[in-house]
Amino acid sequence: MSGLCGWFSREPGALPVLDMAAPLRGMAGEAVRCAAHGLGAVALAGAPGIYHEDGLLIACWGERPDTLARLWRSHGAKACAALSGRFAFALLDERRAEALLAVDRCASRPLYYQMVGRTLLFASSGEALARHPGAGRDIDPQAIFDYLYLQALPGPRTLHSGQRRLAPGECLHLRGGRAERLRYWRMRFTEHALDPRPQAALLDALACAVEGEGAPQTAVLLGGSAASVALAGLLQRAGGEPVTTIAVGFEGGPDTLEAAGSAARRLGSRHHDIVIGPRDVLDAVPLLAAACDAPCGDPAAVTLLAAARAARGEGALRLAGAQGAAQLFGCGRRLVQLARPGRYERLPGALRQLAIEPLLFNLAARVPGVLARLRARIELSLAPLPARLRRANALSGDGLAAMFEPAFLELVDPEAPAALQEALWWGAPARSAANRQVELELQLDLPGRVLPAFAGACRAAGVEPLHPYLDDAVLAMSARLAPAAKTGPGPRRLFAAALRELAPGCAWHHAAAPLLPLGRWLQRDARMRALACDSLNDLARRRILRRDFLDLLLSRRLPEDPERHARTVWQLMMLEQWFARQRHDGCAHGTRLDAVAPLVLS
Repeated sequence: MSGLCGWFSREPGALPVLDMAAPLRGMAGEAVRCAAHGLGAVALAGAPGIYHEDGLLIACWGERPDTLARLWRSHGAKACAALSGRFAFALLDERRAEALLAVDRCASRPLYYQMVGRTLLFASSGEALARHPGAGRDIDPQAIFDYLYLQALPGPRTLHSGQRRLAPGECLHLRGGRAERLRYWRMRFTEHALDPRPQAALLDALACAVEGEGAPQTAVLLGGSAASVALAGLLQRAGGEPVTTIAVGFEGGPDTLEAAGSAARRLGSRHHDIVIGPRDVLDAVPLLAAACDAPCGDPAAVTLLAAARAARGEGALRLAGAQGAAQLFGCGRRLVQLARPGRYERLPGALRQLAIEPLLFNLAARVPGVLARLRARIELSLAPLPARLRRANALSGDGLAAMFEPAFLELVDPEAPAALQEALWWGAPARSAANRQVELELQLDLPGRVLPAFAGACRAAGVEPLHPYLDDAVLAMSARLAPAAKTGPGPRRLFAAALRELAPGCAWHHAAAPLLPLGRWLQRDARMRALACDSLNDLARRRILRRDFLDLLLSRRLPEDPERHARTVWQLMMLEQWFARQRHDGCAHGTRLDAVAPLVLS
């Protein structure tokens, strides 16, 4: 894992920056470079990119540090708006007594920070930041609740109290002892775009994204959509030789490998099929717990880890995936399902208001059953997406009082995560629901769930993650795309047309990647069930969730609806694995338990 860390202060640092950088060395033990001046110090692991001249100290990925230095001297904090591509950097100016931290437009590389008095601490890993003695190791109860509600930790909040994470397109400017978060970039949507050939624009944008990526060193995960096949074709064209492609199937699951193999044969790639089962899940859990900075709440990380290890075995240094395509083009599985009820609004208003609604709303109260359920669906369709997300949330089913310990609920605001969703939805710089969905996904799901799972899987396997769909050219293309092309069958038609244009005769018929059959495996495999039971039993001792709820989840809820409740079991299991890792690594030893009363870390 490559990363950076450091501090900026008028007070002397309490810890050599090299000690903070220890978690950044990764499993391959990357070399660490350090530099310091009178007001701060930085360390960078795994990649070059340190600039130290005339009192200006910069550690960065992506952008050339000399370019950053020139922009900073001429534009100050506004320099971030002139940057492009994937980057993260820390800039410490001794002469101005200012500091600037920034991440790219999708926060493809995270950057954490914390103010401790007049000292600014920063690191690309929360674990590295927590190693500074001033950072503290208290656990934030609200972050735990947000993680369980949103199935992710999108930021700015993190599991360690006081730590914060920069959001996509955001920077932090420290000046005069005052830290200010600034949003230097936002998506600017075109609501009435009419492009007769959007597939050509998509292919051009992707071609810019993969330019210079060598095919022999990059493998591509065919992750169940035409987006990944198109990416493989463009990478192969850019490299001038066959690219390595990998597809992952599941024991006892639907046969999805045949479609991937057929597409690979059309492309002429070096293709490899992998089939994983319960044993691979058991192997993946400790690896993901060690590699991810926060609890890995996405079970798809098991699939990503298998693909990353296969890529490493084939000699690839990077694994490219279609991460971001679902979020940018409106084909994410969860939001697509929630958007379907909204199609009711497309019916003529007179038909809805004069015929359907009077009939249903009058009869449904007197005739229970089908009519009542249909009325509920219509009421749901009339609500905006944040309201649908609230009703569909897993925490809404049993009630918070039946799930959480009373002492824990006293420490959190149960409305906070839903309020965050609503604020992002209504504050989006868009008018159409389709573009508001894109903004919501870019700010919540992508940085909080998708990218951490991919990065953690790649780190555990020893390869670098590559996400061409998050390139600036693709972001701009998505912003120009008409909203109608991001709803219903629009995304599928867009990628199918792009694939036909790129590789005639190459087709992909699956709308989305198959889900890991975690629920079925949890019921049938004794070792997986034992791991889940042990993890949830240990979690119950921490006085966050009620023991009777955890018992009910495993004994009744999981057999009733394996696909839905297996995800909850995975979330809780990985949360306990994260807690156990903190204790094992000594990270919990300094935690003040009186600051987080319900948590029992030992």
